[in-house]
Amino acid sequence: MEVEVKLRLANAEAYRHVTTLLSPFHVITHHQHNHFFDGTTSELSSRHATLRLRFYNDNQRCVVSLKSKGVLVNGVRRVEEDEEDLNPKTGRECVAEPGKLGSVESRILRRVKEEFGVVGENGFLGLGGFRNLRNVYDWKGLKLEVDETDFDFGTLFEIECESADPEEAKRVLEEFLKENGIDYSYSVASKFSIFRSGKLAHQSTRKFICYDSDSNSHHHAKKKNKNQNSNGTKSCKVITNPLLLEDLRFHIFTFVPINCLLNIL
Repeated sequence: MEVEVKLRLANAEAYRHVTTLLSPFHVITHHQHNHFFDGTTSELSSRHATLRLRFYNDNQRCVVSLKSKGVLVNGVRRVEEDEEDLNPKTGRECVAEPGKLGSVESRILRRVKEEFGVVGENGFLGLGGFRNLRNVYDWKGLKLEVDETDFDFGTLFEIECESADPEEAKRVLEEFLKENGIDYSYSVASKFSIFRSGKLAHQSTRKFICYDSDSNSHHHAKKKNKNQNSNGTKSCKVITNPLLLEDLRFHIFTFVPINCLLNIL
């Protein structure tokens, strides 16, 4: 199980500010090119799984990965991930002809065949992909990955941090960003989900309004009176965006200490 903090930076200015502050802690830069695949009858996506070939620095390295059961809540993503190295030349041939994935000797591709039933020369379908510039930093005992992701429809800036204690890592990161006046928000969708949506929606359009049942306080809302029931109790209203769906999964967000559970479908 991979567990990582995902914080979205507001714009290129915020991204430059972060990378400048972290420059003394820079370890390496990766130029990544991600390509995604499914079965021709959606065998993978219908079961919320993602198959990816990732190339590093053109053809320096190729990694095949299988992800499934991903959940992204309050800026922390948990996902089952399995990966292994693949010969870059073989990987490029599979990008050009996705059907060749069916004949590649690979533990992960064998899993795809056996567990998801994607078989035969015509069993795989290429979905396309995107490029990602990843700067890696060793900072305060955390491995930070600061991404500049180029889609055909826009550019995403994001910080990722894999951690065994994601809440503490998130606290430290948020403190750093706030102290330096850097605009950010919790990521609400994976890069793959954004890629498939074809739209780089702004985080600011995703708002929730949630009232505590025994107080007049509210969170992330400008108006109170529109969410009061006839009996005087407070209710919850959710303004959602399609990108809140991560590969059509059900997401459940809990905001503490407010005793309100939001089910975003």
